[in-house]
Amino acid sequence: MIKKKPLQKQTFDFDLMEKWLENYFLDPLTSYYDQTQFQIDLYETEKEWIVEAILSGFEASEIKVYIEEKKLMISASKSPPSPKQQKRIRSIDFPFQIITQDISATFLNGILEVFISKTEKGLGKNRFITLP
Repeated sequence: MIKKKPLQKQTFDFDLMEKWLENYFLDPLTSYYDQTQFQIDLYETEKEWIVEAILSGFEASEIKVYIEEKKLMISASKSPPSPKQQKRIRSIDFPFQIITQDISATFLNGILEVFISKTEKGLGKNRFITLP
């Protein structure tokens, strides 16, 4: 019999998160970076926030996901580097420390998904997130 871990208490200010999401999507730079770098969407479920990045034309080995304090950074660059294809970078500043949360990522069919748990605690350190 497998025992489930009890859900840890959520410590997020949901009003602050809602205001942050509203500001993020209304920021003109968000649309600009969606067009010039790559598109990012944010989703919320009961247990996690999901950051989805459209990175068609890249392989998993060409993508790096790094978290630092409150910031999620996604970069993609072709290997070998090409003058026609510049490195593409996006970062998202969250209104809370994401390094304290469990974070995982998947990449399939040109779509990167980064899962930030609301309930499970992470390492508490700046780190790269490994893509399977």
